[in-house]
Amino acid sequence: MRVKLQAATPADAADIAALRGATAHHLTSVHSSGPWSGTVSDKGVLFEMRRGRVYILRRRKKLIATLTLSTRKPWAIDRKYFSKCQRPLYLTSMAVTPDLQRQGIGRACMDAARKLVKDWPGDVICLDAYAAAGAGEFYRKYGFREVGRASYRSAPLIYFELFV
Repeated sequence: MRVKLQAATPADAADIAALRGATAHHLTSVHSSGPWSGTVSDKGVLFEMRRGRVYILRRRKKLIATLTLSTRKPWAIDRKYFSKCQRPLYLTSMAVTPDLQRQGIGRACMDAARKLVKDWPGDVICLDAYAAAGAGEFYRKYGFREVGRASYRSAPLIYFELFV
């Protein structure tokens, strides 16, 4: 499956917040309550748009996936775990609507994100994933390399990187 991610606009903020809220609710129902249970507001999405690049994927005008890339290191990432590189980019959020998960949409979004990172230009995609929320397996299968584990505010994190 090939997809073309589009740059989100402020008009997309409410849809992005709703998608992330649905994903947070789904993760909570599967993995119980945790740091992934929080939701983001429209204002929070607009703030992310100022700090990074938010991308979306629509199918028949319905938002089905979103991801955010940034040159700014997220607060929970400890750089000591990652390889030294010139131009790291950080995947700070990614969500696929729960009823369409496990259908290749996340993989297709990552394929598109890799191209975006190369064009940015970037050397590597770095991220942290909650160890208890199940995303680690997705990133491993995609080809990310686990580079460390840490705890932030009592939440166990897994750090991953993928050179592009």
